[in-house]
Amino acid sequence: MIAIGISEFGSFDALKQVNRPVPTPAPNEVLIKVAAAGVNRPDIMQRQGAYPPPPGASDIPGLEIAGTVVRIGSAVNQPGIGSEVCALVPGGGYAEYCLAPAELCLPIPVGFNMIQAAALPETFFTVWSNVFDRAQLNSGETLLVHGGTSGIGTTAIQLANAFGAKIIVTAGSDDKCAFCVELGADSAINYRTRDFVEDVLLLTDDQGVDVVLDMIGGDYFARNLKCLTEEGRLVQIAIQNGAKVELNLWHLMAKRLTLTGSTLRSRDIPFKAAIAGKLKQQVWPLLETGKIRPVIHAHFPLTKAYKAHELMESSQHIGKIILTV
Repeated sequence: MIAIGISEFGSFDALKQVNRPVPTPAPNEVLIKVAAAGVNRPDIMQRQGAYPPPPGASDIPGLEIAGTVVRIGSAVNQPGIGSEVCALVPGGGYAEYCLAPAELCLPIPVGFNMIQAAALPETFFTVWSNVFDRAQLNSGETLLVHGGTSGIGTTAIQLANAFGAKIIVTAGSDDKCAFCVELGADSAINYRTRDFVEDVLLLTDDQGVDVVLDMIGGDYFARNLKCLTEEGRLVQIAIQNGAKVELNLWHLMAKRLTLTGSTLRSRDIPFKAAIAGKLKQQVWPLLETGKIRPVIHAHFPLTKAYKAHELMESSQHIGKIILTV
């Protein structure tokens, strides 16, 4: 089969077409003929040598796919052969065929094509796990999302809106801010021209927000704490500006804050399967009625994966970037 491998750690030019054997499913896995695969920041980190796949996972990048089940493991009942599914995978998505744990396969939402379906698993699993399970965002509370036009950001805006929360986002241009508001955010702050801490406090009458979803880290950490209200929760899901920060414990104690974070790729299958069940029950109906939809900026042929990475690293996109097979 054709796949995209990493010839050496480095720039997007390190993504090269390779030929690999079609993998054989383990008892609890299915083999999917891939129609489309999502491109995500962790793929870039893996290409750069900063995010190795977990033990046992494919070294081929790609964490989410959509396609048709063509073979099933001996212990699999569902999905069956011929089922059209999207799936969260620990690696291997940039290929004509990919293995997926059966429990992490979800049906293609009614009315969705494969490109749209491939845009769902990584961001929807991540946002649900961190914003709703870990941070316990409730209806009527306020969520601050950094990177509002990223795949994570556009997903968080729509999900938080659908479940009754208020949303403030940051984005890197006035046009991106306008897009976020059109998508459902209550307010959007251009972080290049405004101090988001000042604006958040102004927008909340100096009360602050209940939850911050942050993928930046570094110098954003202390500023995020200033944005939180009493009993506020900061959820860290990436560290684009660095992992090391200083913490004034008084701020933590005085406002009784909760600081947490997670990575998804290395979590075990039962943990991810529990998220899949919640998505199918509570989010898939919203997708099928059109209340929420994935935002897709562009798609490229699998063999042009390097162009997809180049676009993502430019940060000129709004929403998801997809590879078609």
